[in-house]
Amino acid sequence: MNTGLGFSSDGLPIYMGLDYGIHENITLGGELSFRSNEEKYRNIEYEHSVIGVFGNTNYHFNNLMEIPSNWDVYAGLSLGFYIWDSPDDYDGSEASGLGLAGQLGARYYFNKKFGINLELGGGNVFSGGKFGISIRL
Repeated sequence: MNTGLGFSSDGLPIYMGLDYGIHENITLGGELSFRSNEEKYRNIEYEHSVIGVFGNTNYHFNNLMEIPSNWDVYAGLSLGFYIWDSPDDYDGSEASGLGLAGQLGARYYFNKKFGINLELGGGNVFSGGKFGISIRL
């Protein structure tokens, strides 16, 4: 289980996700993310919110690259849907729809259950990346 904050210049994004191992080096997972922000468009302030619902698959490189077990280094793809909520009178470019993204990430575990994570890219409501905590269940 992963949860944390994202990198964004548009509000403070948050996320929560789960990964499940289907093979020694491959996981399938899902993620829910949320961001709310205000934007000035044509001299009017608008408040938007975005929810992202994504599935992902990752390949974990630990065995291939002989990485120590307290690290988890991975890369993969995410596919999902963005749900934008903007005021009715907003005619800017935000819109709900499908999203496809790639991600590169790493987790460092302090013990068998608790760690921190950093991911660049990824399917969520913010571009750039995210960081947070990881808990092995």
